Amino acid sequence: MLNDELKGQLIKTGTTTIGIVCKDGIILAADKKATADYFVAHSKVDKIIPITKNIAVTTAGLVSDIQLICKLTKAELKLKKIRTKNEPTVKEAANLFSTILYHNIRKFSPFLGVAAFIVGGVDDNGHWLYDTAPDGAALEYKDFVSTGSGSILAYGVLESEYTPDLTLKDGVKLALKAINSSVKRDIASGGGVDVITITKEGIKKVFTEELKMGLSSSALKQ
Repeated sequence: MLNDELKGQLIKTGTTTIGIVCKDGIILAADKKATADYFVAHSKVDKIIPITKNIAVTTAGLVSDIQLICKLTKAELKLKKIRTKNEPTVKEAANLFSTILYHNIRKFSPFLGVAAFIVGGVDDNGHWLYDTAPDGAALEYKDFVSTGSGSILAYGVLESEYTPDLTLKDGVKLALKAINSSVKRDIASGGGVDVITITKEGIKKVFTEELKMGLSSSALKQ
């Protein structure tokens, strides 16, 4: 269980990120707004970061922690590939993120380090989706997962419309609809939306849009 101090920090960290498992790959989606309490610090942030050619993460939390942890993870996975001559698996990447997060949250610091990542990717064993929480927990999901202050709104859409046989094309539409629901009602989410797909062919950005009040109806019809 997260302690009260960590819960308070998470409430102040506003975002909406989504991961969806489709029958032919993984979808990651996120809004683009960075906030500091009620101040919009940046409205065009890329919250989906490629880690390897077939693994990417969505990000939530303190920007400095996110940037450092992503750099460390990329470096460690590159070193592992050099040593073993094999591409890292998605599970290995998720475990590395969770290990770093575990030590990050428990080290002494005047500033509590808070970061969380949805890890999605494809390897020789299939396509996988993990949620790595600020406390270091790593959980695999077979359907979908959402994090951030807008996640409760996104979950309403995902729970009602997700099906196990979802294709990437329909999954992108679902991700857009879920992000749109949070952008319209969660004051800490917004600025735009990015959506990527991950397949055996690699990572591909399939949708990006900057917005003010929510996705246009035309976007949801694509």
